[in-house]
Amino acid sequence: MRSGPRVAALVGPYLSGKTTLLEALLLAAGNLHRKGSVNDGSTAGDSSPEARARHMSVEMNLASGDYLGERWTFIDCPGSVELQADTLRALQVADVAIVVCEPSADKAGMLAPLFRMLDEMSMPHMVYINKMDQLAGSDVRVRDVLAALQGVSERPLVLREVPIRDNGSITGHVDLVSERAYHWRPGQTSDLVPMPATVKEREQDARQQLLEALADFDDQLLEQLLEDVTPERDDVYRHLAQNLAEDLIVPVFLGSADRDHGVRRLLKALRHEVPTAERTAARLEIAARTDGPLVEVFKTQYAAHAGKLSLARIWSGPVQDGMTLAGERVGGVYAFGPGGLVKKTTADAGEVVALARLDKPRAGDLLTEKEMTGRAPFWPAAPEPVYALTVEAEQKTDEVKLTAALAKLAEEDASLSFRHDTEIGELVLSGQGPVHLQIALDRLRSRFNLPVRSRAPGVPYRETIRRGSAQHARFKRQTGGHGQFADVHLEVRPLARGEGFRFEDKVVGGVIPRTYIPAVEDGAREAMARGPLGFPVVDIAVALTNGQYHAVDSSELAFKTAGRMAVQEALTKGEPVLLEPILQVTFVTPTDYTSRVQRLISGRRGQILGFDSRTDWPGWDEVKALIPQADMGDLVIELRSLTLGLGGYSASFSHLAELVGKQADRVVESRAAAAAAA
Repeated sequence: MRSGPRVAALVGPYLSGKTTLLEALLLAAGNLHRKGSVNDGSTAGDSSPEARARHMSVEMNLASGDYLGERWTFIDCPGSVELQADTLRALQVADVAIVVCEPSADKAGMLAPLFRMLDEMSMPHMVYINKMDQLAGSDVRVRDVLAALQGVSERPLVLREVPIRDNGSITGHVDLVSERAYHWRPGQTSDLVPMPATVKEREQDARQQLLEALADFDDQLLEQLLEDVTPERDDVYRHLAQNLAEDLIVPVFLGSADRDHGVRRLLKALRHEVPTAERTAARLEIAARTDGPLVEVFKTQYAAHAGKLSLARIWSGPVQDGMTLAGERVGGVYAFGPGGLVKKTTADAGEVVALARLDKPRAGDLLTEKEMTGRAPFWPAAPEPVYALTVEAEQKTDEVKLTAALAKLAEEDASLSFRHDTEIGELVLSGQGPVHLQIALDRLRSRFNLPVRSRAPGVPYRETIRRGSAQHARFKRQTGGHGQFADVHLEVRPLARGEGFRFEDKVVGGVIPRTYIPAVEDGAREAMARGPLGFPVVDIAVALTNGQYHAVDSSELAFKTAGRMAVQEALTKGEPVLLEPILQVTFVTPTDYTSRVQRLISGRRGQILGFDSRTDWPGWDEVKALIPQADMGDLVIELRSLTLGLGGYSASFSHLAELVGKQADRVVESRAAAAAAA
């Protein structure tokens, strides 16, 4: 029985070969006439200038095609840890994830976060161990790689094939269900060959392990094994499909995408064992409709000629060109052909399409004909930014255009954000790392013809005073007619850190009319906007103790000016001191790298608050620390370098702390130079 359209997401670390596997799958299914190469930029995926310049996926790539009469969409997800938000979005609409990895036990740890994420999502997934041809002449054993992978997976890994070795090279595999042996041929269907005697014992052991793994979830099968009854082949396939759909097991396949080895066997497993779109919708708690279409948008793209495109999966259909979705007319329905978008008149339930000219929907929205019915139930929140740059257009006339372009990029990628920091007077672009932000800057240039400059963002320093003082100020001006007069006596003193600003009215006897006292407070606040060191002032108390006024010449403006003058003078006398923001940072890292993270903290003027094992994540630690914001700029780069890309952190403001010595002098001098140049 044929299944409806289905979706497979290719996920895995950078350089594991996902884009090459996408090419191989499309070729094996008959949807490509020749396979492209990542190195020469001729692949169906990674077609953007940013991807081809880096020889890596920088966003999800989609390609649809038919295999034995069934419609498939493959989503090639970026492997860089900085671009994982795209992977999360792709997984929200996929029926299965294919974890692509290299045949190296040493690199298995890199898959720990990915397996954890898939397990938490209850996402059916299988493993394709790629680059098996590179094991020629090595003593690496598949069983050792499998054991290492099992160490980072909560679900049991079930080997579906065992390799056939010939003179040190892997030349084929034995299917553990059919017990048939195949000899690999580059770019062609494998040859069926007699099972070599050298692999027979290993095959029998591995097959028994497969059956025992399945029997853990079925009492009848367990009974058969205990009675030495060989289960029917069709029953084994049924158990495999059922357990995959319920995310109980993780089937493991072998091959080499570059040489097309094991790709057709993978395709057959996808066809027979991957759950349907209806079952995926039920897993995601999306109720299918019978009275019209239901569409989930999972990504927005802005194309040069088509305008805004909403990438969506159709849970209930059909969807037709020109129909209404969420109250807007669909300006085009497109499928993802291997060579680009292909216009369609209609698309059925289960398909992935691009919908043109829908202005309202955003990624995560569910659409019917009349309305947006809300967000998808398990739509992921955008990750917190860990890296930032200040950006500015090279041409001043492009500043408004820059903001509009950044808004479009942020709509495409929710892990990218920007803000106008009015305090430091900068436009700050934030994301998941330097590569992530550089891709955004490249897109500004290539898509929007917007070259920009970038630099590290400023730090929001503050200042305060160490000692209090009493200050008198008189503002008097005679210009003919009514003049200006105000006389104030103030006491200015420091407050405890974090108390902010306090104004106290201690005037007695009506020496200053009540209507003028708020103006004195306004003047004090105005003086605090820029203290003697050049930064906003915090944590001081100002008390108005005495003063004088003139019945004709006094005014609110005069008392505001006098208040500002008095506070400015008091701040200069109060031994001003620089304050820097301190962040509380929580690191997560594999236990093997905890000591490295601790040294990293110490090297950035940090204070370790403590660390402990993560009870919900065996083999990982959580380290808490206080680190000055000034030392956070490139922290994520060094952290990922020390932890093979596995470590991460979250940060929040903790408090302000005094900064003294040469570093404080440099900050003040830099501020003064910037003010002089402005």
